[in-house]
Amino acid sequence: MLALDRVPTDDLVRVRRHLHRRPELSMVEHETAAFVADELGKLGLDEIRTGIGKTGVLGTLVGGKPGPVTLLRADMDALPIVELVEAEYRSERSGVMHACGHDGHVSILLAAARTLAERRAEIPGTLVFCFQPGEEGSAGNRFMIEDGALENPHVDRTFALHLYSGLDVGKIGVRDGAFFASADEYTLTIKGKGGHGAMPQLAVDPIVASSYFVTMLQTIVSREIAAKDAAVFTVGKFSAGTTFNVIPDEATLMGTVRCFDASVRASMPERMERIVRGLGEAMRVDYDLDYHWSYPPTVNDRETNEVVREVGRAVLGADDVVEHDIVMWAEDMSFMQEQRPGAYFIVGARGGDATAFPHHNARFDIDERALDVGYAMMTALGLRG
Repeated sequence: MLALDRVPTDDLVRVRRHLHRRPELSMVEHETAAFVADELGKLGLDEIRTGIGKTGVLGTLVGGKPGPVTLLRADMDALPIVELVEAEYRSERSGVMHACGHDGHVSILLAAARTLAERRAEIPGTLVFCFQPGEEGSAGNRFMIEDGALENPHVDRTFALHLYSGLDVGKIGVRDGAFFASADEYTLTIKGKGGHGAMPQLAVDPIVASSYFVTMLQTIVSREIAAKDAAVFTVGKFSAGTTFNVIPDEATLMGTVRCFDASVRASMPERMERIVRGLGEAMRVDYDLDYHWSYPPTVNDRETNEVVREVGRAVLGADDVVEHDIVMWAEDMSFMQEQRPGAYFIVGARGGDATAFPHHNARFDIDERALDVGYAMMTALGLRG
């Protein structure tokens, strides 16, 4: 079994820290992609494709035995966050940070690709190493599909992982069916009539109407959705007004909708519009609702997921393969898993208080022993027919 008391492989740490210092935002991962392509170029792969989905990189390795075409994926992009981690490898780019572990994902897959290339003769089938741009809201996975990432060779199945500060280092989390939620976005503008703050009777206050909407929105989850069907409505931005004694003409709300069931997801815009339409009648306001469909739920194929369980038990031990609850974040690997059987699992990266901060937090960091776990899993999956 994998010994977590050892020092993580030097090369895993070196690459992860190099990338952590040089983060790049979604769809502009030019330096990261060039680094990945250069590293893959040293491995003697059968093909390397660049510029897939704008900045994505694909490396193809034909194994020495017959078997399926398996895609192993890592995402590359960082977030627009000012890093607060005091470490020698902290971001050198102000306002940009790897606060979601994607630097570790790239390091893991590059190391696995290196080992698998050395063991080519043992590989059943063909491997596609997929380094993806734009996971953080830009749907880079979909762009890679549009550029042919699942063809030539025709991919039969996919595997992906995510480092997770909510799970102890040394463990992996698996779940059949829907694991990560869908993520859709909306912008709602409530239009009233501006006026003096001392004479609200002469105005139509969009702030008061919008405030009612924020609270009424939550009744969709509490009173319209079955308790077994998890869903979340969040208002993340509420903008209105310019000063203390002026009622503005309008207020703008932006937020996200998360759920797992396809029929529940499809019903959300109508449910929202019904509430705001009634609110408009009751409070004399007009509105514009712009609803944007973004990422579908990430759904694991049971048979493919069972391969992850079996590999995890062999590599880590049965006690370290955890049946995990649903996670409300979203993941654009969902697009590939809509088209091919796929399994997405999480890799514990929490080793103490310093590595327990949530993802997208300015103090987010990982216990680097998790890199060894991810590397061992990806390598073993690549060797598994």
